[in-house]
Amino acid sequence: MEKQEKIPLNVLLAVIAAGLMSFCGVIVETAMNISFPTLMKEFNIATSTVQWMTTIYLLVVAIIVPLSSFFNHNFKTKTLFIYANLLFILGVVIDAIAPIFPILLLGRVIQGLGTGIALPLMFNIILENVPESKIGLMMGIGTLITAVAPAVGPTFGGLVVNSWGWRYIFVILIPILIISFFLGIKNIRQKSQIQKSEFDVLSLFALIFTFGGLIFGFSNMSKMSPIVIVSFIVGILGLISFIIRSQKLTHPLINLRVLRNTKFSGHLLSFFLLQILSLGFAFILPNYIQLVNNDTATIAGLAVLPAGVVGAIFAPLGGKILDEFGARLPILSGVTLAEISLIIFATMSLKLTTTMIVWFYIIYMLGMGMSSGNIMTDGLKFLSDEEQTDGNALFNTLQQFAGAMGTSIVSAIVALSQNNQSLSIAKSTAIGSQHAFILLIILGLLNMVTLYLVVSKKNQFK
Repeated sequence: MEKQEKIPLNVLLAVIAAGLMSFCGVIVETAMNISFPTLMKEFNIATSTVQWMTTIYLLVVAIIVPLSSFFNHNFKTKTLFIYANLLFILGVVIDAIAPIFPILLLGRVIQGLGTGIALPLMFNIILENVPESKIGLMMGIGTLITAVAPAVGPTFGGLVVNSWGWRYIFVILIPILIISFFLGIKNIRQKSQIQKSEFDVLSLFALIFTFGGLIFGFSNMSKMSPIVIVSFIVGILGLISFIIRSQKLTHPLINLRVLRNTKFSGHLLSFFLLQILSLGFAFILPNYIQLVNNDTATIAGLAVLPAGVVGAIFAPLGGKILDEFGARLPILSGVTLAEISLIIFATMSLKLTTTMIVWFYIIYMLGMGMSSGNIMTDGLKFLSDEEQTDGNALFNTLQQFAGAMGTSIVSAIVALSQNNQSLSIAKSTAIGSQHAFILLIILGLLNMVTLYLVVSKKNQFK
């Protein structure tokens, strides 16, 4: 009977509406990285200053995403969608016309507020509205929407900056957001009951200190100055405060008690590790192509595009396999492919051609597509319906944090090697990349062991 269940058209369109917002949030982040040299010249700012375009955005998103469970319990889904969309449009318009750099940063903050609400919203819509027998497929489609963005972002950014200028990165997103707005207004329905609870301001401050300290610390890890050490300490104290405060509240911002479920916690750890691997990869490859192989930024963007497309295509396919055969097959085969790719990269990293990178990266992203969304889907199945918004908030929060952590750790390893003055920049970058790949292999093995222990041995949907 379950195989005959259909996904209502309005649910599909609601997922697409929320997905388009998430797509815009991710694509503007990856596309803007290409424009940093242009922004530095136009606004006469240093590299450390222009980096705040990414850092402040990640920080706002990382603070807002954990609040999604509270939002979902206290506000209607359509209300959240409208606020997220309008905030994002406002931020995009501000950035498109920004006369000075501080105004540009203000636009990024407002976009971060919109993205922070939007990212978990899509998965909450899926979890609440899609028949159980189709959950894997739809979570895969949701993952596809956000997976396409980092794949096309650098290429999109490079083409737009070279053809029309950096402001059009924002201008082009406006019609997409308007389409998303009207799709959401028409198709989002309220399924869950609203359960009003009091907002805990102390927990919010603890989150601000946690992510402010940790993201700033990881973003500046290669320098390791006293202020970086202090920021790590502030972040850790903020996290401890948040955990203690949450345990005292009847209705905490995130119900951390779900972490006592070892099956769920194992999936959460695996998802976190996988995101670190992917973001580490995303840093290593474009730098290797440009600094070791002496190719242009455009070539670097185009080289990683095919793998991103393959990963996006295999996300819903992996979800379909989960629906039909259970989680074990797509997840374990996916992370095995990813680990094989890492080993190949580490072995060949002193003599990789750009063509080799294209093909080896496709193997990795094929594995990622098969496993990433399914890890979230399978992990959430171990929670009750009431706990799933908390689980979803934790998955999306760690995804944001892994972005800052993965990029920073890998860049610090590569930078350490590049400090060797006796070697050329090409040679030292290749050696540093090899060291970074070895670390990623170790994290990948830990991920495989974790998944082998926690992934369902049978299809839970049957």
